[in-house]
Parts: sequence; C-alpha cells; structure tokens
Amino acid sequence: MTGRVPVLVTGLPRSGTSWTGKMLAAGGGLVYVNEPLNPQHPPGRCPGVLNAHVTHRFQYICRDNEDAWLPAFTDTVALRYRFLAELRRNRSPYDLARMARYGTAFTLGRLAGRRALLDDPFALFSAGWFAERLGCRVVVLQRDAVPFVGSWQRLGWTVYFHELLEQPLLVRDHPHLEALRALIGCQDRIAKAVALWRAARRVTTTLAARHPGITLVRYEDLAADPEAGFRALYGRLGLTWSAKARERVLRACTASTASAAASGGLGFAWSGLSRTAYRPMDSRLALTNAANRLSPEETRRVLELVST
Repeated sequence: MTGRVPVLVTGLPRSGTSWTGKMLAAGGGLVYVNEPLNPQHPPGRCPGVLNAHVTHRFQYICRDNEDAWLPAFTDTVALRYRFLAELRRNRSPYDLARMARYGTAFTLGRLAGRRALLDDPFALFSAGWFAERLGCRVVVLQRDAVPFVGSWQRLGWTVYFHELLEQPLLVRDHPHLEALRALIGCQDRIAKAVALWRAARRVTTTLAARHPGITLVRYEDLAADPEAGFRALYGRLGLTWSAKARERVLRACTASTASAAASGGLGFAWSGLSRTAYRPMDSRLALTNAANRLSPEETRRVLELVST
C-alpha cells in the first residue's frame, strides 16, 4: 500500500461512483466517506466529517478560495473526526448514530493506517485541487451519454446550471461553461442533461491532462469486466488485490436478479447511515438495462446533441 495517500472517486451523479467506491473499499485498506460536499443533509452538512460550509452543488475549490477548505479536508483525509463540531449542528437520533459510525470508522481506520476514500460526485469540477493540494489519487468515472441521460430521465432528475455559473472562479478557470447560461430556465431535461455531460467531459479531460494523479475510467468497462477492471484500478491506486478483495468484488458484481431484488438492488434508493445508493448487482445485466431506458427517438436525440 502506498503510505496514506487518500483516494477520491468522482464523476457525475449516476456514473457509478458509489459502486466503484464500495468495490475499492472491499479490500479493507480504505475508509469509505460518502459525499462530504453534498449540500443536502444527509449525507452532507456533517461537520464531523467535513468542517466547512458547502454553498453549491459541484462546489468549486481552487487555490484562490481554499482557506476554509484546505484545513477542513486535511482533517477529513487524515481521518480526524470532529465530534464537537458535529454535536453543535446535528443531534437527532439518526445523526448521533451516524456520528458514532463515522467517528468509530475514522478513529479505527487512522489507528490501523488505512487511507481515506472520498466518494463524491460533487467534487468533480474540483478534482484538480484534490490531486494537487491534498495529494489524492483521483478516479473519475465517465459514463456513456445515452445510459447517463436515461438514468437521469428515469429518476426525474434535472440540473440547475446557476449552481455552476454562480461560482465565478469556476467560470474563470473553465470559461466554456458560460455556454450553459442559455439553458437556465429551460424545461428540456434531455438537452440539459446532455449539456452537463458534455461540460463535465471537457473539464475532466482537461484536468486529467494536467494532473497525473487523475485517472479517467469508463463505467461501462468496469461493469463489463469487473474483475479485470478493479484489479487494474487497485494496482493504479496502490491497493492490495487480495483474495478477499477479489471475492467481495465478484460477489457484489454478479448478484442475481432475485438476490439483488431481495436486498433492494433493482432500484435507486438512499439507505443506511452513509446514505449511499450502492446495491449489489449483476453489473453486466445493469449495462443492458441501462441501454433500454430511453425510447429510440430519445436515444437518437441524445446522440445528435452529443455530436453537435
């Protein structure tokens, strides 16, 4: 294992970050931390995990605004849980149970020399900062446009581009995002999802070219051959691909339809104290299902928008 170098798994929501993060943590060398930059509580707004105030989805962090973020994330990746900060803000029975879970995981993980793994789609546009300033090994999940849009359509999700455009430093560093302003107020969810997909693809490709610590991974490649894909990713991240890791990954990625349904694995739902959407699944079957979520007409439109 490579010291205590932290890991960040990011990518647009519904690109497989929760699944990938859980599979990387299956080897036992990482402490899984779910979406500290999510502005919704839970899983975000938990100062015990991240003692900083999140103001936007896809919060942009760079050297010019890092004064509050650098010490907060330095604590997070060092697995130092801030119990008093958490108690000042969150005291419900659920919050106390979550504090006990994360506080214990952080403390035991730090004592055992484990590394932090941040699973956070909302860190996507800040991936370069995580690589440069925190020394993170960053994995960016990229999903093909058609299944990505299909997943958002199935869930009824949309994107509000003011969340990006109200961050001047983000637009300064990635001026092509200004083109998204024309879609503010637009009710065409497919057009907006494709525009987000294209913007994220351009930003992350640029960041990966600048930072050798950022690895781009296609979700479809991992899902089609999880054993080979995760074995290679373990090697890239300095993790041990043990017999235990292999067995856990294969068991989680080849779950039958019946067993997945029994565990809630056939739909999207936030559950557990981590509030993660991960479920055991047959990853190859999931690829087939994802390809059929849009009508032929919608699929053609997505492909046309991607190519324009």
